Amino acid sequence: MAKAVSYAQWSLESYCIGLKLRALRTQKRLTLSRLAAETGLSTALLSKLETDRMIPTLPTLATICRVYGVGLSYFFSEPARHTLSITRKAHLLGDVRGPEAVKITSLNAADGSQLKAQMIEFPPGGSSVTMNATRAASGVVYVIEGQLRLDAGGMTEILETGDCACMESDIPLAWSAADKRRCRVLAVLPGAAQAAG
Repeated sequence: MAKAVSYAQWSLESYCIGLKLRALRTQKRLTLSRLAAETGLSTALLSKLETDRMIPTLPTLATICRVYGVGLSYFFSEPARHTLSITRKAHLLGDVRGPEAVKITSLNAADGSQLKAQMIEFPPGGSSVTMNATRAASGVVYVIEGQLRLDAGGMTEILETGDCACMESDIPLAWSAADKRRCRVLAVLPGAAQAAG
């Protein structure tokens, strides 16, 4: 049975105080016993604080701050930016068969992100994606399944499953399935330079 969470625990959870305490201690290369000696607090108390089994009082936190040389604001500042985007495997598995077009699935839903991660699925035999037709682009492409044909300025490369290409180019790049099998790739591109079918 799950333990009931107090309002104080719930309201402080987003600040990750325990995690920040542990990170500071490991950065300073202190053991719990050494920190206990420096602060006058018990190792049991410090362990409970680091594992979020106990909420620190402000005087306790102020004592720890003195040893680490940080202010209380270190523990209570709001994160400037935090985006976590999860795409479940079930969303990536397509059940459509036949000569469909290139399927592009965004893996991070946040608009305005500096990086755009996409799962690109090329149907067997030919449909392609062009990148940076009008401007320079960079990115990383990892072949998950099948073979990827990469055309750039008259040069053709075939990437096998497990191959990875890191690209920085002013030349338009075209990608397609290299043979009669489906090809799936993971592409991580700058936010503004998305693949276009």
